Amino acid sequence: MGFKYQKHSAWAESLSIVMQLGLTMAGCIFFGFFTGRALDKWLGSGGIITVFAVLFGIIGGGVVCYRQILDIVSENNHRDDNEHGQIP
Repeated sequence: MGFKYQKHSAWAESLSIVMQLGLTMAGCIFFGFFTGRALDKWLGSGGIITVFAVLFGIIGGGVVCYRQILDIVSENNHRDDNEHGQIP
């Protein structure tokens, strides 16, 4: 009674992609938040740097997730072309 990877490989692969994207986005936002807080403490700017750092974290996380999705899609398209005999 274990996890049968071959039977559930598509499901497990999709779950790992979703988790990777979620953790990437959360990591970028948390990095922006804590970096902004540290800079606000150091410079005494009253929270404005934290707001901008979080916004940059959201934008940066979105860009990184978009690039990861493009890599996954192009990899799947390349794999499908090879399976159908259309090697580029």
